[in-house]
Amino acid sequence: MVSRTSLIRTLIALVALLLCAPLTTAAAAQAAPAAPAAGCGVLAPGASAAAERAIAAACAEVAAGTWYTWGGGHGAQPGATYGQVDPTDPASEHDPERRGFDCSGLVRYAYAQAAGGTDILDGVASQQYYTHRAAARFTAAQGLAPLLPGDLLAYGNKRNLHHIAIYLGAGKMVEAKQSGTKLMVSHVRLNGDYFGAVRVNTGQVTGHIHQTWGTDVWTKEEPRIGSGRVYAFPYSTTIRVYCQKHAEKVNAEGYENDAWSYLPDYKAWVTNIYIKGPAWLSGVPDCNDVPFPPPGQ
Repeated sequence: MVSRTSLIRTLIALVALLLCAPLTTAAAAQAAPAAPAAGCGVLAPGASAAAERAIAAACAEVAAGTWYTWGGGHGAQPGATYGQVDPTDPASEHDPERRGFDCSGLVRYAYAQAAGGTDILDGVASQQYYTHRAAARFTAAQGLAPLLPGDLLAYGNKRNLHHIAIYLGAGKMVEAKQSGTKLMVSHVRLNGDYFGAVRVNTGQVTGHIHQTWGTDVWTKEEPRIGSGRVYAFPYSTTIRVYCQKHAEKVNAEGYENDAWSYLPDYKAWVTNIYIKGPAWLSGVPDCNDVPFPPPGQ
């Protein structure tokens, strides 16, 4: 015969088991290390071999648990570096202790791996989006339909593109998002300030390649100062020039010049004053002597 005391003890044990089991499970889940983001890889058909290599490189960093760190990835060579404190973000206080990437640092590294080690996308998000290596560009209004895995998704506005990520397909992207987090797979954010996408050409670039100088140099819809603004080069930028023409005379930086160059990657003009080289660029044709606008535009 079971004593009353034994029965009470048995009931107490059963109640304790029922109450503690969920708590123990939750605590274990909380203590378990975060698993690598599921689904980091090529999630749709159509990617080039180079784009697949870029995605593989980025996803390997996700699997490794690499940190976002402000300024990370912008060393002399592509690869993770210790970050800096972002004066606008208190969450970045530990970034100098963390070896990792910011958004453009990750893109730079991934596409260097895709290009066999060649540093083809050095720079910040805006320079990467407006790269002279663009094979195709897509507006925000086009959504995800025309995109392929490996395309770069940019966020911001025409004066300041502040974030960039790599499209995986199926509405997902891999990104270095913000201080205090690790590299991750996210749903593509099409609301807010999504600006558009660019497809990267990792091969040979055709055309006349030049370099700008100066800061906040605006490109224009037409070859004149009063024309609408398209995009401001934040600093020296590699550009592809299609042709040049004589148009409105410009006085700036102690120079005077009436030559303007058409930049097909921006569908915009810039005064030759801000292009390194002679006032009339050597080897670049007059726009009156070539089909204009360029074929395909």
